[in-house]
Amino acid sequence: MKIEIHNLNKTYKGGKVKALRDFSVTLTPGVYGLLGPNGAGKSTLMNIITDNLKADSGFIKYNGTDTLKLGKEFRSVLGYMPQQQGLYDDFTANRFLWYMAALKGLKKREAKKKITELLETVNLTESAHKKLGSFSGGMKQRALIAQALLNDPEVLILDEPTAGLDPKERIRIRNFISEIAENKIVILATHVVSDIEFIAKEVMLLKEGQLIACDTTDNLLKHIEDMVYEVVVPDGGVEQFEQKYNVSNIFRNGNEVIARVVSDCLPDELNKSNVRPNLEDLYLYYFGEN
Repeated sequence: MKIEIHNLNKTYKGGKVKALRDFSVTLTPGVYGLLGPNGAGKSTLMNIITDNLKADSGFIKYNGTDTLKLGKEFRSVLGYMPQQQGLYDDFTANRFLWYMAALKGLKKREAKKKITELLETVNLTESAHKKLGSFSGGMKQRALIAQALLNDPEVLILDEPTAGLDPKERIRIRNFISEIAENKIVILATHVVSDIEFIAKEVMLLKEGQLIACDTTDNLLKHIEDMVYEVVVPDGGVEQFEQKYNVSNIFRNGNEVIARVVSDCLPDELNKSNVRPNLEDLYLYYFGEN
């Protein structure tokens, strides 16, 4: 199973805004985290893969065949969870999943089995007959995850799947995604970097439409292993310090204020010590303002 994306380009506003620039990557079964700030091109990429949007140039192959030629055949192995949209507030969760199952062409017996299983998986069994309009944001997210999995897709694209979930729900969904990814290609776009730090096979970093890195978390973190510090902030200088450096965290230790800083150049006179980087530090290094 393999997806090959070759030189995708997409522009908006008559070519003035470049959403994707020569995006190329090859994906095999496993979880791929997709990280980037707002406007980086993540949604554009996902919409092109799902054929909701046409690229200006470039192509995508699934197992060696262009996905546009495959058409319905490719869509039948595709599962897509958009951000909160496309929900029918007057539908119950159960009716919504039956409706989506019909659209996906599932037979009644198969649909019944899958809907029962997925309602349990996303912890919505007790709310199955409540209207979606009464659901919290997190519950709507879980309903969207369930519909994406109805056809047991080989390619699963998840756009902010844990947005609005409490920590317990987030862990449950994250572990479930990790479990099912053994025989699926999963693209998980998120701003919650902890969601992918330990389950992603590789992480794709997207900036201004360009793929600037795609590698394992360990390999990516090696690039910044000498660039993350805990620094004692000079007295009365917290606000000024934050404006000058990429600060991921500030905490107080006794009488001292300690900042976690990502930088490839800190003044020698600062009271600092190196610390082990994490994926949040990596995000800040590539996408921070300073």
